[in-house]
Amino acid sequence: MGANHSHEDLELSDSDEYEEDTEKEDEQEDEEDYHDAKDKSSERRPKTPSSVDEVEARLKALKLKYPSSTQTPNLKNPVKLYLHIGGNTPVAKWVLSDKLTSYSFIKSSQIEQQGDDEDDEEEDEQEGEDSWWVLKVGSKIRVRVTPEIQLKTFCDQRRVDFVANGVWAMKFFTNEDYKGFVAKFQDCLFENTYGYESNEENKVKVYGKDFIGWANPQAADDSMWEDAEDTLFKSPEPKTPTPASRGGQDLREEFEEAANGGIQSLALGALDNSFLVGESGIQVVKNFAHGIQGKGVCVNFDYKKGGSGLVHSTPKKALLMRAETNMLLMSPMMDSGKPHTTGLHQLDIETGKVVTEWRFGKDGTDITMRDIANDSKGAQLDPTGSTFLGLDDNRLCRWDMRDRKGIVQDIVNASTPVLNWTQGHQFSRGTNFQCFASTGDGSIVVGSLDGKIRLYSSSSMRQAKTAFPGLGSPITHVDVTFDGKWILGTTDTYLILICTLFTDKDGRAKTGFAGRMGNRISAPRLLKLNPLDSHLAGVNNKFRNAQFSWVTENGKQERHLVATVGKFSVIWNFQQVKNGSHECYRNQEGLKSCYCYKIVLKDDSIVDSRFMHEKFAVTDSPEAPLVIATPLKVSSFSISSRR
Repeated sequence: MGANHSHEDLELSDSDEYEEDTEKEDEQEDEEDYHDAKDKSSERRPKTPSSVDEVEARLKALKLKYPSSTQTPNLKNPVKLYLHIGGNTPVAKWVLSDKLTSYSFIKSSQIEQQGDDEDDEEEDEQEGEDSWWVLKVGSKIRVRVTPEIQLKTFCDQRRVDFVANGVWAMKFFTNEDYKGFVAKFQDCLFENTYGYESNEENKVKVYGKDFIGWANPQAADDSMWEDAEDTLFKSPEPKTPTPASRGGQDLREEFEEAANGGIQSLALGALDNSFLVGESGIQVVKNFAHGIQGKGVCVNFDYKKGGSGLVHSTPKKALLMRAETNMLLMSPMMDSGKPHTTGLHQLDIETGKVVTEWRFGKDGTDITMRDIANDSKGAQLDPTGSTFLGLDDNRLCRWDMRDRKGIVQDIVNASTPVLNWTQGHQFSRGTNFQCFASTGDGSIVVGSLDGKIRLYSSSSMRQAKTAFPGLGSPITHVDVTFDGKWILGTTDTYLILICTLFTDKDGRAKTGFAGRMGNRISAPRLLKLNPLDSHLAGVNNKFRNAQFSWVTENGKQERHLVATVGKFSVIWNFQQVKNGSHECYRNQEGLKSCYCYKIVLKDDSIVDSRFMHEKFAVTDSPEAPLVIATPLKVSSFSISSRR
């Protein structure tokens, strides 16, 4: 386990020139070094200069050939280029890769470098439907302009950091150079994402006039974020810094349990037990104030009884119901590249038996679902609950395990009974729903392939009250706070946090689930990994399953956000993210992006990371424990009261 703090503000030193023949060796050692250093205290990390002025002073003291910031070299788009080496170890540092080079944005249908000539941009440029904007820096970097390069801006240092087969930094010689680059990068990113030239007319076309603040955050109304000034959850700072408070090591591992193997999903309970769903069955674990521990009980299920034709495989989705005495198990399988299933299994936890296999059907025809969810945040605690929500690419509905007369169906004589479609809507093609979640009152938020996030009231699934345009990246997972005021969307490369609060024409505060927000909409905030951590996480590792800590009582606010990416479990302080004056947001360009997080590193890819129910919080840890599951182990962590 380790808590991460960025090395991105380390000194950009000209004293260590980068040698070409060490590049591959350094890159191969990055991840290994990170593992070796994960348990080392933060005191061993190199001290970073407190300001860019100190960096400049140190460099000048070395009497290097150092161009004055007021003198722009006679070169188009001149920059200094640095490379980060040493991963996240105590010897991590930036080294000078090019004392003087230049960048350009070119239209191309190829990413691979064609040659080493820095002046071949005009020959390289290719216009056409299949071309896109590429950032080229000297002869060393050529990368498509996408969110994946994780560009981070430092306005006060005239600097940007990014990922392109390594972690790089470009330092500009004037403020005008820096601002020109950032503006051009944003324009290229918009065009690559949406296929339109970046201008005001096209931004209105993409976002809609009510959401133009998403394209121009400086013009958006941020007043609804001001509740972050509430001191309810703020803990006093220790008077004397301790090693833990300096390094952020306020995550304490309580339990680690070996699982039966092949864990596919984690079903946390708010009562006595939680459940690990794996290839060999369902392992029952006991809930404690400091986490979960195994009880030595495993429920082995046999899907092959009944022969209904449903997919018989390890379930990917487990949904607790009826005061956590029943569990719905679903295994969406890839069909035409999309996960779907025609039914699910209902498991009686107390007897350890699959009670029945249900089919999804409407008007006498079998239909498919890609996801299921509880009616509301606390619905799994209702002992009489018989309904749940279903989602498919173009369907949103509520299923009932009772017949239309309100009598529980005779599942003994029916080999595969059909669930009753009680409410919902089948939309015309094009919605491309991906994921959904419910609030405490049963309102529903749905994320889509095109990045849109729609809000439906608890009374209607036909028309969304509010539809946020998103930022172009597919929403792969979505969560919402119990009170419905905050939405957290997951994309491959960032998380998007949206405030649904607005003031109606009568001056009343509402959420976007209850009414149309009009043009009174705050700009979202992004939660990202800094370029170094993004690089260390690995090219193929994406953000997954971001969610709030678990609250099921009105008047209580969730405290943390957690997401997984590869072997990382990444945790943000919710109060800190909402605080617009937080130091993380200073000197940024565009949408506010929060990089203040902590990382728990595991030895294997993480299946899921989730906070236990708020009732399991204890005095010295106001947040309930965090549970992290890998295919072979499950660990529990407590978060101390230190911030």
